[in-house]
Order: sequence, then structure tokens, then C-alpha cells
Amino acid sequence: MNKKILWSILTVIVLVCVGIFAVRLLKPAEELDSMIRVQSPTSGQSVQSPLMITGQARGTWFFEASFPVRLVDKAGVEIAAGIATAQSDWMTEDFVPFTASLIFASDKEQEAELILIKDNPSILV
Repeated sequence: MNKKILWSILTVIVLVCVGIFAVRLLKPAEELDSMIRVQSPTSGQSVQSPLMITGQARGTWFFEASFPVRLVDKAGVEIAAGIATAQSDWMTEDFVPFTASLIFASDKEQEAELILIKDNPSILV
């Protein structure tokens, strides 16, 4: 088999793998709602430090009973970062309560986004 055909086959395999991975990462909002739910803070709520975060996530969202949490401004600049921790047994596919606390200094009112990062290293769940 010549090198050109081999490279073409390898390229197709890589593109298919990247496509499968991208589809798993870009889930619709309703699918995310079936994975994680935030009780506090609510969308549009004014917050201050320390920011207490509560909610529920499927056990598959956690790694070793935790996952990263970030608060970023409109430009994506990090305001605060921390770790959310499971409040009960996380070795399940059911919803598990979690809490997190972010401490930050801010001398002005600004819009921000709370980012909850799935920490399960398996792309199978």
C-alpha cells in the first residue's frame, strides 16, 4: 500500500474520532439539565463573596467526589476558581447533591458566568 493511501486512511480515522469526541462535548442544554442542576445561585442573581453554590449532578459528573468550578467575567477572565464536592455517595449514575464556595475580590458590579466543569475522565459517560 503506498504512503498516500495510508495517510488518507489515517486522516479519515482521526477526523471520525475527533467528530465523535466533539459531539460528546457539545451537548444540547436539555441534555445538560439531565446531568447537572444548579439550585443556587440562580441565573441573573446578584452575588457577593463568598459565593455559595449548591445543586445536584449525576455521579458521572464527578471524579473522586469533586469537580472544578470557575467564575469568569464577560471576557472570559477568571474571577475565582474552586472545587465542588459531593455531599453523598457519588459512585452512582443518580443525582448527587454538591456544594462549592468561591471567594473573590471585586470592587465593581459586573456580569459574570459560573462554569461547572465535568471532571469524569471517561468520555463514555
